[in-house]
Amino acid sequence: MSTEQTSPRDAGFTPTGTIASATDRRRVVFATVVGTTVEWYDFFIYASAAGLVFGQLFFAPAGEGFAQILSFITVGISFLFRPLGAFLAGHLGDKYGRRLVLMLTLILMGVATTLVGLLPTYAAIGVAAPILLIFLRILQGISAGGEWGGAVLMAVEHAPKKRRGIFGASPQIGVPLGLLLASGIMALMAVIAPGDAFLEWGWRVPFLFSVVLILIGYYVRRRVEESPVFLEIAERKEKTRMPIVQLFRKHTLLVIIAALVFAGNNAIGYMTTGGFVQRYATDPGGSLQMDPAPVLWAVTGSAVTWLISTAVAGWLSDKIGRRTTYIIGWILQLVGVITLFPLVNTGNVWLLFTGLAILTIGLGFTYGPQAALYAELFPASIRFSGVSISYAIGAILGGAFAPTIAQALVQATGSTESVTWYLAGMTVIGLIATLLLRDRSGIPLGPEHEAEQAASPIYGLSRA
Repeated sequence: MSTEQTSPRDAGFTPTGTIASATDRRRVVFATVVGTTVEWYDFFIYASAAGLVFGQLFFAPAGEGFAQILSFITVGISFLFRPLGAFLAGHLGDKYGRRLVLMLTLILMGVATTLVGLLPTYAAIGVAAPILLIFLRILQGISAGGEWGGAVLMAVEHAPKKRRGIFGASPQIGVPLGLLLASGIMALMAVIAPGDAFLEWGWRVPFLFSVVLILIGYYVRRRVEESPVFLEIAERKEKTRMPIVQLFRKHTLLVIIAALVFAGNNAIGYMTTGGFVQRYATDPGGSLQMDPAPVLWAVTGSAVTWLISTAVAGWLSDKIGRRTTYIIGWILQLVGVITLFPLVNTGNVWLLFTGLAILTIGLGFTYGPQAALYAELFPASIRFSGVSISYAIGAILGGAFAPTIAQALVQATGSTESVTWYLAGMTVIGLIATLLLRDRSGIPLGPEHEAEQAASPIYGLSRA
């Protein structure tokens, strides 16, 4: 069956046969951008605080060096629970709809983030403080594991066939927007409450601000209609009884390869979103000892370049295909990896920003097309499970412990050269995984094309 054939859904029709309006589609794009921005703001606020203050406030008895490693480990621990969030969200999303999952994950993330801002430190309640901190980070991980799949499917499944890349980039740009917002508010608080004041109370304000953002995100998301692909599945009564079982019975290798594609991007992205560069540049015992405020502003500026390149890559993937866009992205990302630390190690904040800006161009090109790529890999009946679990596994293999690994490498070798080799290796893994996949840009997404969607997109395996 040719991928050029289109269903009413692919031509822009809803299951009832009416044409989906441009207003409906704009509302979906706006809702996915706002919702994912709020989710990732919450997630990145934690990572930023882990790099700047959590080591001192929650893990100080472990000693200065090991306390920071423990702080970064708590960033990674949440990733281990992303598959749980993905499994739960995938099951609920494939059986009860994408919209329900988006509401639940948003609320869970907001509650966990706000409670971190209210949490007493080790000096106040002892070992209970880091235990509670880890528990709340786990809740963030469960939420993040379920959020992404729902957001990207709402965007891509509402999109016209020839614009899935740019529609799919809408939840993707929520990540750099979340980083921009998180780093910007942290930088602002570092100016308003410098030094000891930041340690005492300044770091808490961004966490408490999450309450406002969650209310905004909830209001926006509740106005969005359910995915038309899911509505078609429901009308046809073709919902899979155990979508996760079906996914791993028929598509285990595809899940692994898709996860490795994301791992190659995620490990590099977590140099900033995981707080490593911020900590490395500002470490009082390190070689650079830069002021936190300008470093945070540099990270904020790099989030803008990441946002732009992500949107451009999504748009470009509609023109030249997902696979080709990714290949360009891996080359650009490798250039960014090689130039990052030589520029950071100058100790000049403008050169630090330049290094991050170059890096984020490649990051955007290996992230912008991901939503459309993933959605086009899996059959409609198990798509939520497929994209969510692939994403969660890729996050564990890539970003989960990337800041911890980088910190340990620097402490063991005394230089950042080993970190560069580590990041270059992850980039090459992502490239190889991409080369193993056929480009399925434009394949029909509706349930009436399930047989075509189920054909393996992996080179060397049968299409039928």
